[in-house]
Amino acid sequence: MFGAAACCALTTCTPSVSSLEKVKQTGVLRVATVNSPTTYYQGPEGPTGFEYDLAQGLADKLGVELQIELAASPPAALEMVRSGRVDVAAASLGVTALRGQHVRFSRPVLTVVPQLVYRMGTAQPENLGGLGGQLVVPAGSAHAERLAALRNENPGLVWRESSDDDAEDLLEKVASGEIDYTVANSDLIAINQRYYPKLRVAFALAESQDIAWAFSLDRDPSLSNAAGDYLSSIGDTELARLRDRHFGHIEQVDTLGAVALATHAQTRLPRYRAAFEKAARKYGLDWRLLAAISYQESHWDPGAVSPTGVRGIMQLTMQTALHLKVADREDPLQSIGGGAMYLRAIIDQLPDNIPDPDRTWLALVAYNMGVGHLNDVRGLTDSLGGDGTRWLDVRGSLPLLGQPKWYKQTRHGYARGRQAMQFVGNVRTYYDMLVWLTDGTSTASAQNAPQSLMVTPAIAPPADVIPNAVEILKIRAPIL
Repeated sequence: MFGAAACCALTTCTPSVSSLEKVKQTGVLRVATVNSPTTYYQGPEGPTGFEYDLAQGLADKLGVELQIELAASPPAALEMVRSGRVDVAAASLGVTALRGQHVRFSRPVLTVVPQLVYRMGTAQPENLGGLGGQLVVPAGSAHAERLAALRNENPGLVWRESSDDDAEDLLEKVASGEIDYTVANSDLIAINQRYYPKLRVAFALAESQDIAWAFSLDRDPSLSNAAGDYLSSIGDTELARLRDRHFGHIEQVDTLGAVALATHAQTRLPRYRAAFEKAARKYGLDWRLLAAISYQESHWDPGAVSPTGVRGIMQLTMQTALHLKVADREDPLQSIGGGAMYLRAIIDQLPDNIPDPDRTWLALVAYNMGVGHLNDVRGLTDSLGGDGTRWLDVRGSLPLLGQPKWYKQTRHGYARGRQAMQFVGNVRTYYDMLVWLTDGTSTASAQNAPQSLMVTPAIAPPADVIPNAVEILKIRAPIL
C-alpha cells in the first residue's frame, strides 16, 4: 500500500507546474525575437520596437523580468518556442495554417499586407504569372508558404528561398538590382522605402496578414491565456497609440523627399553638425532631433526666408529671435542655439503627466504653432473624450483648430492644425532617417538622451541656461 502511495506521489498525484506558474517562479519571461525595425532593435536610447514594447508590458504585468533571446529569423524564433527554449516568440510572425499545427498563436497584435516588391526603372509586373526575373523570399517564411499555395493558380511560378537573407536584406538586394523581386510586409516596406527610394510595390498577394505571438503547443495554455488577457486589457485605443508610436509616420515623406534628405545629409549637414551637437549638449537634447527640425524648417539653408518672414536655418520669427537674444537670425550658430533653447523651454513647461514619447511630439506641436494653441487643442481633445496627454488623440483634434465651430471655443483662436500634424510627422521621419544615416557616429548628447528622443535630460541644464523661459513660451513659434 505504501508503494502505491509513493508511486502516486511521484507520478499523477504530483501537481504539475503550469507554464504561467513557471514564469512567475523563475521571475523571467523569455521572449524570442529578431532584429527588425518592426519588431526589436537597439535604438539611440536602448532597446525598443513595437513587439518589444508589448512584451515588456506583458512582463511588467506578470511582475517578472523580460529576457530577450535573439533568433536568426522568424522561423528560428518559432522553433525556439516550439522546443521550449523560450516562453514566447514575438518576431513579426505571420499566422498561417501550417504554423498553427505546431504552435499556439495569440490574438493578432498587428495586421499587415504582404506585397511584391520590384525596383524602379524595371517593368512593373501585374501578377505572379508576369514575373520576368528572380523572386527570392526568406526560407521558411510565411511568404514562402503563401507562394506555395498560390502556385496552384500560377503553375509557372518559380521562386528561391534564401537561408542567408532576412526580409530587409532582400529589400536591399532588390533596391540595388542584385535580385528582381521579393515579398515583404507592408510595414517593413514602408520603412525601407525611406532609405531605398528605388523600391516599388507591384501588387499585394493578399488583403491582409495577421501578425501574432506564438506559444508552445506542448505546454498548457495558461501563459498564452495570460498573454491574451494582457493584450485585451491594453484596449484598442492604447494598442493604436503604440502602433502610431512605431509606424504612424513611416509614410509621411515621399520618395523624392527621402532622396533629398539623403543628398543634403552629405552636402549640407556636415557644415552645421557641430553646431547641432553643441546646442544639443547645452540643452540636454538629441542633436539629430534639432537637425530634423531644422531640415523641416529650412532644408539646412541658413538664408531661407518663408513667405511669412521667418528666417534662417531654424526659421525664427523676429519676435522669437528678440526674446531668445538671437541678434542675427541668418547666423546658423545663433539660430540653432536659439531653436534649441526654445525647444528645451517648451519641454520643461509641459505638464509632468505627459508621458514619453508623447511629450516630445506634443513639444513639436508647440514649437510649430505655439504653446497656447497646443494647450487649446489639448483642452479640445479632453472635452471630446480623448486624452490630451497623448499624441494620437491630440493629432486627431488638430484639424479642429481650423474650423470656426471649434476654434471659437478656444482661448487663442484659429491655428493651422493640419500643418502642425504634417510638421510633427515630417520631423519624426527625418529624425529616424538621420539616426539611420549617422548610425555609429552619434555623440554623447544623443547617447545620453533618455527614451523618446530627448525629453528631460539625466542632468538638467543650469537655470541660467534658459533665461526668461516664461516670456519665451508666450511667443508664437515659427511656422512654415
